[in-house]
Amino acid sequence: MYRSLLATTLMAAAIPVAAAALPNQPVVALDLSRYVGQWHEIGHLPMFFQRKCVDRITATYTANADGTLGVRNACRVKDGSMDASEGVARKVEGKPAALQVRFAPAWLSWLPMVWADYWVVDLDADYQWAVVGGPSRKYLWILSRSPSMRRAQFDEIVERARRRGYPVDNLVMAAPLD
Repeated sequence: MYRSLLATTLMAAAIPVAAAALPNQPVVALDLSRYVGQWHEIGHLPMFFQRKCVDRITATYTANADGTLGVRNACRVKDGSMDASEGVARKVEGKPAALQVRFAPAWLSWLPMVWADYWVVDLDADYQWAVVGGPSRKYLWILSRSPSMRRAQFDEIVERARRRGYPVDNLVMAAPLD
């Protein structure tokens, strides 16, 4: 009896314990004055509007006088030229790290469907990297202030995104890992 109890205990100890799930929600605090500026995309889940991007993907945020953020997404495409799109992000009341973005013309901004959720779900304390997702988990961007990222840091970020339920096995790499 002791042998079977010992064998069962040893087998149970050998089974890896899955990491606990993390909630998929915006971080508690986001200082937009520290968040503005240029970010380099390290990786993303496939998105239709990024299908032509091959590398040098950036997102640049600027503070607007009305409290919104100007958004400029740019990337290099296959022919070597740069492609860019301009948009606007607005705050979601009561959720400092939840924004809504639109790239449709301003005259369509009254339509709810032109606004997409933009949640900062993981953020470096020094604002050197950020992870952007949303409630659907259909999109995810890993951003860095520098054009590359340490592999160990990237792996840790990806693991936390996995624990939030994002399909990280589908990530498209946009920049090198050191």
